[in-house]
Amino acid sequence: MFGTHDLWLFVLSGLLLNITPGPDTLYIIGRSTTQGRRAGAVAALGIGAGVLVHVCAAALGLSALLAASANAFTAVKIIGAAYLVYVGIGLLHSAGSIRSSAIAAEMRAASMRSIFFQGFLTNVLNPKVALFFIAFLPQFVGNEAPSKPLAFVFLGAIFDINGTLWNLLVAQITTRVSRGLAPGNALRRWFNRCVGAVFIAVGVRLALAHDR
Repeated sequence: MFGTHDLWLFVLSGLLLNITPGPDTLYIIGRSTTQGRRAGAVAALGIGAGVLVHVCAAALGLSALLAASANAFTAVKIIGAAYLVYVGIGLLHSAGSIRSSAIAAEMRAASMRSIFFQGFLTNVLNPKVALFFIAFLPQFVGNEAPSKPLAFVFLGAIFDINGTLWNLLVAQITTRVSRGLAPGNALRRWFNRCVGAVFIAVGVRLALAHDR
């Protein structure tokens, strides 16, 4: 379809890649644990929106430009790393704050937009995701494809839908497990700190990475 081939292998490979833990998964788990299923689902949708940006960029050739330009790659890498560190520090800070249930509920309702936007940026500002799509999608597009950009979008949409469904499942499972293990806030504060520390570590590692 649309000049693609081995679609079943693409779907299987994509699912295996989706279930591999990374910064996106950690962000969803952190939000689900600390703020509940709705926050985890919103984080998953934000990440899904970020994936669409990479898919469209790959289809239009922007990701190839990013891969070819050392300066562009470095700039995006530094911005992405700084943002991951920023999110990590924010999680550490929020883990140490104690609010009343009424204020916490108000904060949860008011922060859904920021949770979505943070998930979006966490994915968009990771240049390795852009390079992944440039390397992965062409493997399943035939040379005879009538429109390679359309084939890229088709495969990317499948990957994104499957990934978003998996992320929504992660949010659901994480919320249930966290409620079962700790009805109070102790585990949620502890996990928030752990996720924040991991985000900072990933950001620092990304910033210091020399390979392209």
